[in-house]
Amino acid sequence: MRYILFLLCALSLVSCTSSSKNEELRKSIAKIIRDKNATIGVALIIDGKDTLTINNDFHYPTQSTYKFPLAIAVLDYMHKNNIPLEYKILIKQEELLPHTWSPIRDEHPEGDFEMSMADLLKYTVSQSDNNGCDILFRFVGGTEEVDKYIRSLGVNEFAIAATEEEMHGPWEVQYTNWSTPYTAACVLEIFRTKEILPEEFHQFLWKTMVETTTGLNKIKAFLPEGTVVAHKTGSSARNSDGLNAAENDIAIIQLPNGNYYSLVVFVADSIEDSDTNCRIIADISKAVYDYLTALPTL
Repeated sequence: MRYILFLLCALSLVSCTSSSKNEELRKSIAKIIRDKNATIGVALIIDGKDTLTINNDFHYPTQSTYKFPLAIAVLDYMHKNNIPLEYKILIKQEELLPHTWSPIRDEHPEGDFEMSMADLLKYTVSQSDNNGCDILFRFVGGTEEVDKYIRSLGVNEFAIAATEEEMHGPWEVQYTNWSTPYTAACVLEIFRTKEILPEEFHQFLWKTMVETTTGLNKIKAFLPEGTVVAHKTGSSARNSDGLNAAENDIAIIQLPNGNYYSLVVFVADSIEDSDTNCRIIADISKAVYDYLTALPTL
């Protein structure tokens, strides 16, 4: 019954197709991405009712944005197993891999210490810690278990297949973690509107995403000061040809009138410089915000 409920939720989101009233916004976004040497995907769900997608039929490498669904899966696992946020696990020195982004390792290079699940999730989501990510994957049984759980929510156009350690291997591995923009937006909306987690866990993850310190030059960059933005960023390195596999941001944003919208911007396979990739995301976010705040009926 729970699976059917979530499936119906996802299907109801799918049924909300982009209406003609959003064509002005579509044209604004098209102007922003015109002539950019990258594949750019956008998905917008407005107050759970109306949607807009651009270039949705592509498997975008998610990079660290997949730490958001990972966090949902971890919190669901903790709920089912009566594990509180204060529960502490031992982080071993050998789990703190070098040559990867890891504030945990930088602050505790000696390893072999205990950390609460709350702090581990904060490092992984708010600071995008790669070692923390893989520790959480191991905690719940691996990428397969996380993938299975997210599919149980009624979405399918995605894959969670490789850990951060594995993504630091061959270049192609990062493409095994992928999503369409619309699926990513649906997961944001399911988290926002459906009671998939106990209230304590929901509020914890919401606050953690609002406090995200990465990617301040992306979706948040040009929004008015004080705008509530719960988001998760992701980015990749470049290969020897200068190709940037991913520059991403996914977010739930609150409008001045109290309504919310979910926005996903994926920039894939770009040979633009990093500032340009981030500026694409920031400009799209500003265009969406300006358009929605100008609507008389939203």
